[in-house]
Amino acid sequence: MKESKMAYTVNCSILLTEIPLLERAAAAKAAGFDSVEFWWPFARAVPADSEVDAFVASIKDAGVTLEGLNFFAGDMPAGDRGLVSWVGRESEFLDNIDVVAGIGEATGCKGFNALYGNRQPGIDGQAHDKLAISNLVAAAKGVERIGGTVMLEPISGSEAYPLKTSADAFFVLDKVHAAGAGNVKLLADFYHLAVNGDDVAALIEGHAHEFGHIQIADDPGRGAPGTGTLPLGEWITRSRDLGYAGGVALEYKAAHADAFNWLIRQPA
Repeated sequence: MKESKMAYTVNCSILLTEIPLLERAAAAKAAGFDSVEFWWPFARAVPADSEVDAFVASIKDAGVTLEGLNFFAGDMPAGDRGLVSWVGRESEFLDNIDVVAGIGEATGCKGFNALYGNRQPGIDGQAHDKLAISNLVAAAKGVERIGGTVMLEPISGSEAYPLKTSADAFFVLDKVHAAGAGNVKLLADFYHLAVNGDDVAALIEGHAHEFGHIQIADDPGRGAPGTGTLPLGEWITRSRDLGYAGGVALEYKAAHADAFNWLIRQPA
């Protein structure tokens, strides 16, 4: 890995979790990073204004940039993975768009990850996908006014989640773009893609210039770079060579005490 700490964004929803949520941005800054990202940091799609204000203040007071934020994804510890395609929770997702855009406007955040959602028992897959296109277009329009981009992410670890490879995501992206929403892009999480058997090197060769965002963790174990076998440094370098100009988010599992030890060997 050749990049300095300042080239990385810390995902404060998987790292620094021993620290209270509103203190994590400051902890990332203290560790030498200038940008952070979060999954949805509230329990509801539409939290109280005071909760939003406290979260925004924690970012500003820490002196970091908020590079990424997830839309509300349901109860993730219980296995939920997004509302985009969840038939029956349409109003919840649509109401969440305004809150997300408001946080983006207040912080300068431009990247917003919309997890697609698990297949629900008893509902036809086509109904899920039709709703997903509608919701993604609405989300794209909702953040367009602040210059935002919606991300679509293939993930691993949930059999019911239908987007597992980049091809799955591109199939949806083509439909969303055809519907008039150009500000929806692939979130290339190299860990999830590799675990699901995607050819990450080939994906980079063909599409790196189109990536909306990159996230990394090593495999096996979803640990820090260097704890597994993925050529993360080579993949990042090649992505940049081919036109990717965005950030790289650290989205791996590690204890706070040694979460960033692998970076000590890197140039400051």
